Amino acid sequence: MNKSVSAIDLFCGVGGLTHGLELAGIKVVAGIDSDVSCKYAYEHNNKAIFIEKDITHVTGEEINKLYPKDSVKILVGCAPCQTFSQHTKKIRNREKDPRWNLLYHFLRIIKESKPDIVSMENVTQLRNYKIFEDFLKGLKEEGYNVNYKIAYCPRYGIPQMRKRLLLLASNKSEIKFIEETHKPGSYISVKEKIGHLSKISDGGIHKKDMLHRSWKLSPINKIRIKSSKPGGSWLDWDKKIRLNCHKKKGGATYKAVYGRMSWDKPSPTITTQFYSYGTGRFGHPEQNRAISLREGAILQTFPEDYSFIEENKEISFNKIGRHIGNAVPVKLGEVIGKSIKSHIQSCAYDK
Repeated sequence: MNKSVSAIDLFCGVGGLTHGLELAGIKVVAGIDSDVSCKYAYEHNNKAIFIEKDITHVTGEEINKLYPKDSVKILVGCAPCQTFSQHTKKIRNREKDPRWNLLYHFLRIIKESKPDIVSMENVTQLRNYKIFEDFLKGLKEEGYNVNYKIAYCPRYGIPQMRKRLLLLASNKSEIKFIEETHKPGSYISVKEKIGHLSKISDGGIHKKDMLHRSWKLSPINKIRIKSSKPGGSWLDWDKKIRLNCHKKKGGATYKAVYGRMSWDKPSPTITTQFYSYGTGRFGHPEQNRAISLREGAILQTFPEDYSFIEENKEISFNKIGRHIGNAVPVKLGEVIGKSIKSHIQSCAYDK
């Protein structure tokens, strides 16, 4: 085809989705996000510009000025998902959460800019809310052919037991997802991805990779992790070292916290606090520590040399953990990109 293909990434963060699209051969011209702390990682690792702006103030006219003339226009994004996630239980009135309406603004921008192809990624629970029905209805009213699925990440070679809602929409014809690449028994394991990394202690930092660092454990958590088995739970511990909440009847339902990963399986979903041993099954399979920032990034399928912070800058576990945990896994972005590219090749976008 003669036309160029260009994408813009809304809610781009540090560039997980953008990087995946680039690996799939799709040019991304810009990423837009209100969190300026993502700018360095986004621009350093990708060929796109970072625009710091609140999506609620972005217009379709602004979006269209960013696309090269006569290109096939792709608009992608993953609106902050915490307000829809079952894991975020502290949000009682979700519809009053300021992040709730961001998906409506995504739809508004689509209607104003009229891209050729749209992609949206979010948590599976989004399907349970009217906002998703409204999003689908809005796309169809604009003439888009819409397709969505629940993707189980290990089936696409992502070493993480994560399920995500993926959506594709095209103004030409039906748009399909590429075929899954892995089956049970061939899933990528934790060991395949991070087993080769150098050993470090809790609180330790690798000399050649400042991101390969782990959170310092408290004395009691050092005892606990030594008593933890890969894939096990705090039920493996002596009762003397269990937390008070675990001794209550309701505590038995939280078996994944303070757990170790298993070498031979994909990891659990990487959250924004994956560096903390007590927030999930984030203990290293054999070393007595939580996984490092770099290990979390690799399990999110970022390249091992992906730079998240400028050299000689102070590294914040909270900030980098948030950047990594909030990202779309790069490999999932590549799946989206390959699906879009296959669709473009099969359609007459030159006409």
